[in-house]
Amino acid sequence: MTVLRARYDVLLLDLDGTLYAGAHAIPGTQAALAQGDQSLYYVTNNASRSPSAVSEHLTELGFDSADERVVTSSQTAVRLLAERLQPGDRVLVVGTDALCDEVTRVGLHPVRAFTDAPSAVVQGHSPTTDWSILAEATLAIRSGALWVAANLDTTLPTERGLVPGNGSMVAALRAATGIEPLVAGKPAAPLMDDALSRSGCTRPLVVGDRLDTDIEGAQAVSVDSLLVLTGVSTPADVLRAPATQHPTYIAASLDSLNEPAAAARVGEPSSWTISVRGSALFVEGPLVGDDIALLRSLAPVAWANPGFDTIEASDPKVQAILTSWKIH
Repeated sequence: MTVLRARYDVLLLDLDGTLYAGAHAIPGTQAALAQGDQSLYYVTNNASRSPSAVSEHLTELGFDSADERVVTSSQTAVRLLAERLQPGDRVLVVGTDALCDEVTRVGLHPVRAFTDAPSAVVQGHSPTTDWSILAEATLAIRSGALWVAANLDTTLPTERGLVPGNGSMVAALRAATGIEPLVAGKPAAPLMDDALSRSGCTRPLVVGDRLDTDIEGAQAVSVDSLLVLTGVSTPADVLRAPATQHPTYIAASLDSLNEPAAAARVGEPSSWTISVRGSALFVEGPLVGDDIALLRSLAPVAWANPGFDTIEASDPKVQAILTSWKIH
């Protein structure tokens, strides 16, 4: 049987929560990616580091990487700025020095204060973002500056757990200004468009850990997607996902890339019978396979019946899995 990855010529890989959490690789990811000959492109919403720094980090962790195969939301954000501003225009940067460097690269001038009369504000993740820079950005946006957000991820996976992401800081500016930013990163299409263009692919597969960014981003550009449950999104999230966030495949890890495609595809025939009983879904049949196989079978029925309250099962082992998912 054809393994999943063989159906595609390029893997467009998310980073945080998919390949690594913080400074450490997720176990087994390097070996899983090394088994095929597809081109690997790394597509990240995190705008805090330069493409070269990201590539260096990936190489240190044992991944096959090169600067030109790293596509960041900071690159896309400054492309959006350059298309809308004049060369030399000033851009107030809420983010790292690496984001400032990207602004300079496209012929614009980075600043850090409203008194520098910026024509635009660009906002990306930085662990040092504080009230003072948010205040400068608020003044600029309220005075009519174009506002571009690198991404809207509300959280960022780390080895310690989830911490505030750029989207949480964007929410502060949104509340202070009443303005919506132009968004570069996933799930908005611009970052994915840049990744598709740079890779030159004809059959891409988007791989990520977040329904609301990676999977919705794949749908925004009409390509297949694989959700791996190694980061943010959970089985409960999958079952409650809106139509814009339905993945083509679901797997526990990247090992699924080297297994039969049918084994990971959502909605493949299974031994379970799943019915709708009032406001509950009911699963009949013993546990066959693992909990992710159960999730792949349940998902299409849950999506077709978004108002369900509970999921019940005839088999105690299946019921134990459902209970562990904490479906509300």
